Amino acid sequence: MTTTLPAPSGPSVLDALSLLAEVGDQLVVGSARDTHRAWSRRVHRMTRRLVGPAAAAPEAIHRGISEAVYGGLGLGLRGASTGLDLAASRGWSAPLEATPRGRFVSSAVNGLIGDKLLRERPQMAIPTAVRAGGRDVELDAAGLRRAFPDASPRLVIFLHGLCENESYWQHHRERTGTTYPDAVAELGWTPVLLRTNTGLSLRENGVALHAVVQRVVDSWPVPVERIALVGHSMGGLILRAAGAVAAQAPDGARDWNELVTDVVTLGTPHRGAPIAWGIGHGSRGLAVLPETAAFGRILDWRSIGVHDLVVGLDEDVAPLPHARYRLVAATLTTSPRHPVGHVVGDLLVRPPSAHGRRAGRDLFPGADLVHVGRTDHFGLLNHPEVHTRLGEWLS
Repeated sequence: MTTTLPAPSGPSVLDALSLLAEVGDQLVVGSARDTHRAWSRRVHRMTRRLVGPAAAAPEAIHRGISEAVYGGLGLGLRGASTGLDLAASRGWSAPLEATPRGRFVSSAVNGLIGDKLLRERPQMAIPTAVRAGGRDVELDAAGLRRAFPDASPRLVIFLHGLCENESYWQHHRERTGTTYPDAVAELGWTPVLLRTNTGLSLRENGVALHAVVQRVVDSWPVPVERIALVGHSMGGLILRAAGAVAAQAPDGARDWNELVTDVVTLGTPHRGAPIAWGIGHGSRGLAVLPETAAFGRILDWRSIGVHDLVVGLDEDVAPLPHARYRLVAATLTTSPRHPVGHVVGDLLVRPPSAHGRRAGRDLFPGADLVHVGRTDHFGLLNHPEVHTRLGEWLS
């Protein structure tokens, strides 16, 4: 059966170019200008101590020339951004998400500054949505029937990680010959791939995800009997946050989380990610000196979603009492006890965080803990060992 989906909508290529010009002005030109000013002030202070008042004239000339150059560059970029915005508003460009490369750019930018986009450029902010064929699926009965003509009563909801989108589940397909969504479909489940703005806070995304999944369940072509959740990296945290939102629904409401029997997280930093922690401390360290403060501001452009990865989700977001949790961690080394594997994990997340453990505390008592050796964070998106486990868990 042929599936007809709506045409791509949302931001255009010109919107993306306008954002690029804005970022060029604020981060590139602004950072170069501020760093130049700081070093210039330091050098001119030393020069004045050595030669006295005679240094005033060269200092004024240098300052005037440099300010004119930076001002001209900034003015040009701001003018270009305004002009591109005007052209985009008139529809003079193709949709950004009409191609896989455009969808990659859109997801990456949303992960990095998605909260800023929602405030200042809402047309570029990704909404939480079910995806099929590179497009959002209409969540009414007709839209879901078109997108899922062979819908089954058992759903596996897949959610990607930071800066990713639903196409990342195709990673390493050439190596394994399949994907997790394809594999669960062979087991009689219907894979439902979601995409969300990973630059927003975990809890904000949890609220949006809860609403979307509830609409899916309410309008699904056949009555839903069972749901499994699979999240990669940040996706696992958002799924947990959505489950917590659903658990707080009024008594008597039929929530989707009551149908969840299995939760699988792949390299999810339940206890936080060291790389996010390092970025936060790095920005504060760079801010100490005027000469490096601009670079600290570049790091501080990161979204609230990246901030949230510093701590993950703690005990206040409890696991669903009726679901079985399967927590998968990876290390570059064969053994997680190897010194390198213990320190760097999968390059982004360490095994204790992926397994929800820290200082003798366990977020998921009784969970199935799985370790995958000799792979990295993105290798977990499509790994033979995970395929084997999914077959066992969902059979």
